[in-house]
Amino acid sequence: MSATFNLASLLDDSAEKYAEREAIVFPAAGARLTYAQLRGAADQVANLLASRGIQPGDKVALSCANLPYFSIVYWGILKAGATVVPLNVLLKGREVAYHLADSDAKAYFCFQGTPELPIGQEGHAGFEQTPGCEHFFLITVDPSAPSPIEGTETLGQAVAEQSPRFETVGTDEDDTAVILYTSGTTGQPKGAELRHRNMRDNALAGADIFGADAEKPDTFLCVLPLFHSFGQTVIQNAGVAFGGTVVMLPRFEAGPALQLMQSEGVTFFAGVPTMYWGLLGALKEAGDSVDVTQIAKQLRVAAAGGSALPVEVHKNFEEKFGVTILEGYGLSETSPVASFSVYGEPPRVGSIGKPIPGVEMKLIEPESWEEVNADDSDPDAVGEIAIKGHNIMKGYYGRPEATDEAIQDGWFRSGDLGRRDADGWYYIVDRSKDMIIRGGYNVYPREIEEVLMSHPAVSLAAVIGVPHDSHGEEVKAVVILEDGAELTEDELVAWSKEQMAGYKYPRIVEFVPQLPMTATGKILKRELS
Repeated sequence: MSATFNLASLLDDSAEKYAEREAIVFPAAGARLTYAQLRGAADQVANLLASRGIQPGDKVALSCANLPYFSIVYWGILKAGATVVPLNVLLKGREVAYHLADSDAKAYFCFQGTPELPIGQEGHAGFEQTPGCEHFFLITVDPSAPSPIEGTETLGQAVAEQSPRFETVGTDEDDTAVILYTSGTTGQPKGAELRHRNMRDNALAGADIFGADAEKPDTFLCVLPLFHSFGQTVIQNAGVAFGGTVVMLPRFEAGPALQLMQSEGVTFFAGVPTMYWGLLGALKEAGDSVDVTQIAKQLRVAAAGGSALPVEVHKNFEEKFGVTILEGYGLSETSPVASFSVYGEPPRVGSIGKPIPGVEMKLIEPESWEEVNADDSDPDAVGEIAIKGHNIMKGYYGRPEATDEAIQDGWFRSGDLGRRDADGWYYIVDRSKDMIIRGGYNVYPREIEEVLMSHPAVSLAAVIGVPHDSHGEEVKAVVILEDGAELTEDELVAWSKEQMAGYKYPRIVEFVPQLPMTATGKILKRELS
């Protein structure tokens, strides 16, 4: 039988214990909020929602960059007993309308954005296309300023008369706390319903995964977008659960990130592989303006997820910063963390670690769900990763058939191909959808990317399959060269031929100045051709 628990209790508990500790730091505006101030602001949002008729269980959407407002509104929605629906800030009006309607959102908080990224205009356009969404609140940089969008109410205006005291609504731990939309690489995006207990247990897992301790609180650099599960759980929610300080950077820029790591005494950094690659590049350019020795002395944890971390990046980061990157794995549907390198144990470079406490993983045949390599006798056996435990979503909102396809007997199929060594450590081989089939042979892009990045002239690489008349698919590499490096396509193809089996090496190479990426920093392979 489930118990009464609201995810917002994490904030309430820390505000009681550590009222004067800094909860959020936003250096760009000189803002430094204590836990007492964060809870008071969240309580105003909860009172606002209750005054506008929002009921426990109602869905409330939120579009906001990494600003204190995201956390204030997020916790306020939860305290009111409602469900948070975080939206990608890059969505256009039509896409916003889809998400609002699909989630049955009753209210929508949207940041005004910038001239380069007019989130507010797009968000309001989407709101106006969604009759069922009744309330729109524009989050402005200056809370006292009038709304730049005619006819809309600002968050500052809406909460001006609201009390900073609100008793958090009791919810069942199996109620939906958050609906996170998947990236929608196939078909329309689907909303993964995550229970209060899913999100709570995943945040509290930081004690086991990272050695988190509220008596020795961490300072987190928040560069992962908070609308995504990785930043939301591992940075924001775990930070609050263990009384830490979250330093916010609205979007990842490697140079400013290094400066903040030094000036704010950051002890915990989490990012996707391209962010680590960016930090290493920025370090070369920073020269004496950044004291890497000081950063290394302060940095306690470096965590990576979102996609496979190239071995070369892993090695170079440890060499420069003196910290071994802990690599993990998860999905929106798993709250998100499913496995991580074991804190305090020697790392296995290239591994996503072992399942976290309370979680099981296994390898299956994609079609039959039959287990692969059940006795660990073949470390090279490849299967689709399936996951079971406290972190598995309730299902896809409003899509029972899609839920049934993804979950059987409590096991969630990830769509990722992996293998497992004799000690139970897992390794991602590739996304099943990214796998290339060339002349009947399976080619795993990640393996090719690792080899390419070992070339001294190659800085970053993405490997894709392109149509071929006789082979079905051909292997193509899209490559960013190191600054000042000179290399021709033919030279890289010839070098690759010496390094890899005949069916694997790329016959086609394209050099580019940059690669398309998602808002979360993942390489967007579907835009490559």
